[in-house]
Amino acid sequence: MSTDAEASEDRRKYEFRKVIEELEDFEGSGTQLVTIYIPEDKQISDVVAHVTQEHSEASNIKSKQTRTAVQDALKSIKDRLRYYDTFPPENGIVIFSGAVNSGGGQTEMVTKVLDSPPEPIQSFRYHCDSDFLTEPLENMLTDKGLFGLIVLDRREANVGWLKGKRVEPVKSASSLVPGKQRKGGQSAQRFARLRLEAIDNFYQEVAGMANDLFVSRRHELDGILVGGPSPTKDEFLDGDYLHHELQDHVVGKFDVSYTDESGLKDLVDAAQDVLADQEVMKDKSQMEEFFEKLHTGEQATYGFGPTRKNLVMGSVDRLLLSEDLHSDVVVYECPEGHEEYEVVDRRHGDPGHECTECGQEAEKKDRDDVIEHLMSIAEQRGTETKFISTDFEKGEQLHDAFGGVAGILRYATGV
Repeated sequence: MSTDAEASEDRRKYEFRKVIEELEDFEGSGTQLVTIYIPEDKQISDVVAHVTQEHSEASNIKSKQTRTAVQDALKSIKDRLRYYDTFPPENGIVIFSGAVNSGGGQTEMVTKVLDSPPEPIQSFRYHCDSDFLTEPLENMLTDKGLFGLIVLDRREANVGWLKGKRVEPVKSASSLVPGKQRKGGQSAQRFARLRLEAIDNFYQEVAGMANDLFVSRRHELDGILVGGPSPTKDEFLDGDYLHHELQDHVVGKFDVSYTDESGLKDLVDAAQDVLADQEVMKDKSQMEEFFEKLHTGEQATYGFGPTRKNLVMGSVDRLLLSEDLHSDVVVYECPEGHEEYEVVDRRHGDPGHECTECGQEAEKKDRDDVIEHLMSIAEQRGTETKFISTDFEKGEQLHDAFGGVAGILRYATGV
C-alpha cells in the first residue's frame, strides 16, 4: 500500500473511530434508536421496502412517544436512502437514526450516515434499541492484520486467511490415511509402515496447500496459526513440512476439535490472546524505536509544539498519536501577527491567551481536533501516521508523559 493510500486509510479509520465514540454517548429513552447495516450487494430498493415495512409495524408500538420516535427515525433513514443509486458504495453503508436524550427531559433527532466503512459489511442488519449498534464497526477498527490459518487432523485439513476480523476458508483436503484397524492378511509391521507413509503424504499435501497460499505473501503476514488435536498439529509442525520461511511465522498452535471450515473459526477463537498480543506488538516496536531514538540521538520529537514544527518542516517519518488522545488545539493570533497554539481538553472552553513573543492579548482564530490538525499536515508532507494503543506501558507513557503526540524523525533538526 502506498504512503498516500495508508494516510487516507488512517484518516478514514480515525474519522470512523470519532463517530463511533460520539454514537456511544447517545442514549434513547426507550427502544427508539435505529441502526441499519447495508452490505454493498444489497439493493437499495430492498432496503427501502424493509424500512417501509418496519414503519408500518411501528404503528403497533403502545407508547406514543416511542412510536413517534421510531417512525421519525425510519422516515429520516428513508430520506437518506434516496441519495443512493441501485446499490450502496463499496463496502456498504451504516445508518444511525433516532431521538437521543439531550438533557432536561428533552430529546433531539440525530441521523448519521457512514459510507464505505474500512471493511465490507458482511450482512444486512436492522437493529432497534436504546443504544446504537456500533460493535460491528468497532470490530473493523481493531486492525488484526493478516494471518494464515491451518487446521488439520489425520482425516482432513483446511487452510485459509484471517483478514482483520474476517475468516476466509480457501483450500481443503481429505486424507487417504487408513484407520487404525488393519485388514486381515496384512502384517502388523507392514500395515504400520503403510499408515505412516499415508500420514506423511497427507502432511506434505497440507504443507503444499499452505505454501501455495502463504509463501507469496509472507512479507505481509503477521503470523500463522495452526490448530488441530494433539499430536497431529505437533507432528505436522515438528516434521518441518512447512516452507522454512513460513515455519518462522508460526505464532501459536492450539487444540481445536473440528478441522472443517468451522474449525478455522474455532482456531481464531482459541487464539484471541495471541492475536491481541500481536496487535500490541506492532505498537510496541514503534514505541521502542521512538525511545531508542530519544535516548541515542536527536531523531525523535514529542509534545504538540515541537512535533508540529517538525511536521511542517517535513522531517517527520512517522507521526505517533495515542488512541486515547481527546484534545483540541486553539489557534491564536496577536495584533503583531504572531500565531500561537494552545492544546485544551475537548470538553473545555477556550482559554484566554497572551502572546509569548510580544506579551499582547491574542485573539482566537480557529479551534480544531488535535489529531485532525496534525494528520492534515502529515498528509501534505508524506508522513505516515500510527495510532498507538494504551494497552501497554510505553503506550500509556506516550499518552501521559508526552501528551499523546510524538514523532520519529527522518533526520535531526534540533527542534
